[in-house]
Amino acid sequence: MKEKQSLFSLITGNWQHFLALVVLMVIAFAVSIFAEKLASKKDIKEGKEPEKLLSIRKVSIIGVFSAIAFVLMLIEFPLPIAPSFYKFDFSDIPALVVGFAAGPFAGVMVEFVKVTLNILLQGTTSAFVGEIANFLIGASFVSVASIIYRFKKTRKTALIGCLAATLFITFAGAFLNAYFMIPAYAVMFGGVENILSAGTAIYSFVDNVFTFCLFCVAPFNLVKGIIHSVITFLIYKQLSPILKAEAFGPAKKSKTVAANE
Repeated sequence: MKEKQSLFSLITGNWQHFLALVVLMVIAFAVSIFAEKLASKKDIKEGKEPEKLLSIRKVSIIGVFSAIAFVLMLIEFPLPIAPSFYKFDFSDIPALVVGFAAGPFAGVMVEFVKVTLNILLQGTTSAFVGEIANFLIGASFVSVASIIYRFKKTRKTALIGCLAATLFITFAGAFLNAYFMIPAYAVMFGGVENILSAGTAIYSFVDNVFTFCLFCVAPFNLVKGIIHSVITFLIYKQLSPILKAEAFGPAKKSKTVAANE
């Protein structure tokens, strides 16, 4: 009971940052759905029959790859370029693969299910702030890359999408930390000085939130985005036949809209 009260007090004492992060979560879902709707309209104009937002095939893929992402999320480790509480893992790769194969909304759903499973099975030590931030960075990465790829499915647009996504999380991650994460953690863990000192231990010139985000957070997300992009490029072609297999449900119909009229 004491632990629950402590968690409740952390959330209520930090409700502004918590609420802002929840709003950003809703926006992430809304953007992915809006992009899917636009892409579906484009498909119809080109005479193609768009797949449903959550078809049987997509739900099956989301389920399988969310489980894989959750397992990968458990295998985490720090990078020497950032404080040890920034953990690197490979859990965004399954979400990006799904984003390319089934659209941005499906990729974002993998991120959501992954984080939800982690909370349910592992609990939270950050009053859900860290988990929501993990979702936001992952969802941003997957959304940007898969939205660009969704409108024109070529290796070139996949590369452009990954580059754009990596740059986006580099800057968005720094912004998110500066205005939401660090202030929230400062309330929970005894002041911003305790957080900044971890950055100072790596780079002596890190002495404020700006330099912390510029030299610790931004490089961390940059490296993360590059590694995830490279690995996805290496494995996606091999996984593509599996993602199209009948085991995931009925394949997308090849009929065009015109043929059905």
